[in-house]
Amino acid sequence: MKGTTAEKGRMVVAHFLDGRVLKGTIHDFTPNKTEYHLYEGGQEQRHAVPVNAGSLKALFFVKSFEGDPSHETDDNFRGTGAHGGRKMRVRFVDGEVLTGSTMGYNPQKPGFFLIPADPDDNNERIYIMNAAVAEVNWL
Repeated sequence: MKGTTAEKGRMVVAHFLDGRVLKGTIHDFTPNKTEYHLYEGGQEQRHAVPVNAGSLKALFFVKSFEGDPSHETDDNFRGTGAHGGRKMRVRFVDGEVLTGSTMGYNPQKPGFFLIPADPDDNNERIYIMNAAVAEVNWL
C-alpha cells in the first residue's frame, strides 16, 4: 500500500504537560517506549523532533490537522457498536475533560488509549499519559 498514511506515519497532535502543542506524523509509537519521533508538519518533513513520553499529556491520533472548528462534541456514545470497552470520563491536571471508552486503563502503566465517545470527533483515538490525569470517572 505504497503512499498510505500507515506507511508514512500516523497524524498526531502531541499535547505536552507544559502546554506546548506539536502537529505532525509519528512512525515509531508504541505505548512502552519512552521516546518517539514526531515529524512536525507531516510526512514530507525529513527532520524528526524527539518527544519524551514523560513530557507528554496525550497524543491525539487525528483524522486531519485542521479538524472542524464548528463541530460540537457529543459525549452521549452514539453508535456504541464502534466503541467497545469501558466508558469513562477523564479530567486532566490542566482541567481539560475527555469522554470515551477504553479497553486497557491501568493507573500503574504509563498510559492508556481512549476512543472518543463522539464518532464524528476529529480524534480517532487518544493515548493519555497517566501522569497527566487528575481524575477518572467510570460511566
